[in-house]
Amino acid sequence: MRSIIFILFHFLMMEVAAQDSSDFRHLRTLKGDFTSFTVDYLGNIYAITRGNQMRKYNPSGDSMGVFNDVRRYGKLTQIDASNPLKTILFYRDFKTIVVLDRFLNLVNTIDLRKSQLFQVKVVAQSYDNKIWLFDEQESRLLKLSDAGRILGETAELRLVLEEAPSPSCIFDRNGFVYLYDAQAGLFVFDYYGALKSRVRIEGWSHVQVIVNEVYGVKEGRLMRYRTGTLQIDETVMPVFMQHADDMAVSSEGIYVLLPFGISLYGYDKAG
Repeated sequence: MRSIIFILFHFLMMEVAAQDSSDFRHLRTLKGDFTSFTVDYLGNIYAITRGNQMRKYNPSGDSMGVFNDVRRYGKLTQIDASNPLKTILFYRDFKTIVVLDRFLNLVNTIDLRKSQLFQVKVVAQSYDNKIWLFDEQESRLLKLSDAGRILGETAELRLVLEEAPSPSCIFDRNGFVYLYDAQAGLFVFDYYGALKSRVRIEGWSHVQVIVNEVYGVKEGRLMRYRTGTLQIDETVMPVFMQHADDMAVSSEGIYVLLPFGISLYGYDKAG
């Protein structure tokens, strides 16, 4: 009975999408009962099930691995799958990073408390397979080895900015490190820790950096900022997307968490 309801809901949402915005078109759906997810640049999906498993699926929906120990360190705060060969899980309450291989086998754990890092709320993979994080206690962007050793850090940002960022996400893209704070905007650093720019794009959620473009969602609109310009494009999203439990922007489109699974919708970029 439940599967029938899911199927009916699916077709209803497809119809609503078609009526709501011609800019978005359904491409495919991964069926399942998920609570959250993320996507890597190859289109692989990393989904958390209601049974607290993390499952990895390829773009065709085939299972590529399962991690059964999601709740071992408490509530999972973040999944970073920017490197398809390496997945990192962050447990903010326990200040613990779990490193998995491409099949979701456990490789390593990092206890940030051993490095005296007690106020970290977001982490990210670096281009050279190290880990970026922001230490809010010292107001510094840090780079860590897989052993938890500090390899580099910026100056104390509260001394050089009128307000120190409290980033909700970090991205390493194209030779730069991006910190996004919904209250303070976007901060861009080079690999030496120098602040290159700050952009006042505020109030965005589901932020993602793809090549030289920054995407996010604000007030029911898909936002796109082209780095190095003053241009911001907006596209109104269908109503059902605006109320989705989770979503992820990729170069291929927008992945949306719906009651019956995770659906990918392509969209036409403005400009």
